[in-house]
Amino acid sequence: MSRPLRGSRLDPRAGFHRDGKDSGPSVPQGLLKAARSSGQLNLAGRNLGEVPQCVWRINVDIPEEANQNLSFSSTERWWEQTDLTKLIISSNKLQSLSDDLRLLPALTVLDIHDNQLTSLPSAIRELENLQKLNVSHNKLNMLPEEITSLRTLKVLHLQHNELTSIPDGFEHLSSLEDLDLSNNRLATVPAGFALLSSLLRLNLASNQLKSLPAEISRMQRLKHLDCDSNHLETVPPDVGSMESLELLYLRRNKLRVLPEFSSSRQLKELHLGENQIEMLGAEHLQHLKAILVLDLRGNKLRSVPEEMALLQSLERLDLSNNDISSLPCSLGNLHLKFLALEGNPLRTIRREIIAKGTQEVLKYLRSKIKDDETSQNDSVPVTAMTLPSESRVNVHAIVTLKLLDYSDKQATLIPDDIFDATKGNIVTSVNFSKNQLCEIPKRIIELKEMVSDVNLGFNKLSLVSQELCLLQKLTFLDLRNNFLSSLPEEMSSLTRLQTINLSFNRFKVLPAVLYRIPSLEAVLISNNQVGSVDPQKMKLMENLGTLDLQNNDLLQIPPELGNCVQLRTLLLDGNPFRVPRAAILMKGTAAVLEYLRDRIPA
Repeated sequence: MSRPLRGSRLDPRAGFHRDGKDSGPSVPQGLLKAARSSGQLNLAGRNLGEVPQCVWRINVDIPEEANQNLSFSSTERWWEQTDLTKLIISSNKLQSLSDDLRLLPALTVLDIHDNQLTSLPSAIRELENLQKLNVSHNKLNMLPEEITSLRTLKVLHLQHNELTSIPDGFEHLSSLEDLDLSNNRLATVPAGFALLSSLLRLNLASNQLKSLPAEISRMQRLKHLDCDSNHLETVPPDVGSMESLELLYLRRNKLRVLPEFSSSRQLKELHLGENQIEMLGAEHLQHLKAILVLDLRGNKLRSVPEEMALLQSLERLDLSNNDISSLPCSLGNLHLKFLALEGNPLRTIRREIIAKGTQEVLKYLRSKIKDDETSQNDSVPVTAMTLPSESRVNVHAIVTLKLLDYSDKQATLIPDDIFDATKGNIVTSVNFSKNQLCEIPKRIIELKEMVSDVNLGFNKLSLVSQELCLLQKLTFLDLRNNFLSSLPEEMSSLTRLQTINLSFNRFKVLPAVLYRIPSLEAVLISNNQVGSVDPQKMKLMENLGTLDLQNNDLLQIPPELGNCVQLRTLLLDGNPFRVPRAAILMKGTAAVLEYLRDRIPA
């Protein structure tokens, strides 16, 4: 909006700065001139240690060119300049902002993200027209109470700071629609948040929250609630009554039970991965009529309720890394585009079927519906026998599924009778997970001509023995949740190995032998202490499509990793590196690789 420069708006301390001198860093006059016309000024990425005075005073002082040119066209009349409404000073080195901020009362957008600010000036209360404030990626440890005076504020981004508390009166931000407080140090959420009646999106991820206030359920306009990566053990039961809620993120917490989503009929995505949920009942599912995505990976589920088949809108279902041994055949009637089952001790579906993908699994389940109906009228054969050692051997699994299963027994060794039962049978899969094994059973070598799938996860293994290295048909190896810190060089003989899971061990570097297994398609090594990777060697792993390095000790990501274009999935969250920033990671693997390539020195 153009306006004559009113004398009443002049700062009495200013004078007219006719000499054009400024004690601070300079800003090109062309930028200032354009800003007076457009009302917008972008000073991002200029290595500024402070905001130049000419910026604060852009609508106060007579422009320098006015002293040099006394004849003005209609487009150059400085006294008809436009108030500055948008100021971007992100990605600089600002440590503080001056109270002269008050000289820009017309601002509607202020973007100062990615600086080194430890506080905001109290003068911010005078930005009475401000609608968007981005102070993310700074070092704020507190907010001034004056921020609660910004009654027109709609968007407030405060993520990636060091905030431990929220000032009283925050509920007065009655126009606020988007509030991001993720990646701070908040231990509590004020109950007054419930009074933010316009709020549509609230991000509280990656804080230190142990609970949410029950009042949060009163935010009846809220559509997006993100509480990922906190210490939540429960969520208020009334969260399930938030009628407008569409997206709910509760991943990486300590949840054991869920609320009943009695009124969440608009809920489209429910993310519950990496918690401690043991049971999912009909009451948790029956009202989720609009659900499209249900993420339950990395929990302790032992079964899937038949009522899951009622979720006819469901498109993506992630059940990976649970304790599920069987699936209801009725799941076959869902119209899923994606179904993740890996990392479960499934006994009713062969891995070959799972490996073929979602549609083959659904087809198989549908084919079993009639079989199950028929078998109810037949006598059920005994599927296990008791041998003299009193070991329970699932002969049916060996004969029909080619599976040798002795999992979840808390055993310190595998009885000989288990191996004896395989004689005369073909065994392609071995599951000895969830025991107390300190070493790999030597008799596993007896299966070297046929076994392709070995699960030794959740044991107490501190080394990998030679016997395992001789299983030359091995394609899938699960060693997660052990005490491993190294792998033997002899593993390079596993020339068919496609997937290895080393998550939750004690590795400090990516084991060198992995670079020499060219058949590898997926390396899962999250939740270790890995501090470095070799991008040059990794580039030679031409089949590697998935690399999971989440929650390790990577202080930097080598730019050359961007040349590993064969990677379709690269997971880096939860490491202490500063770049790439979270915003880049959220864009996905292709964007991360491109970002890294752009940083490779010429």
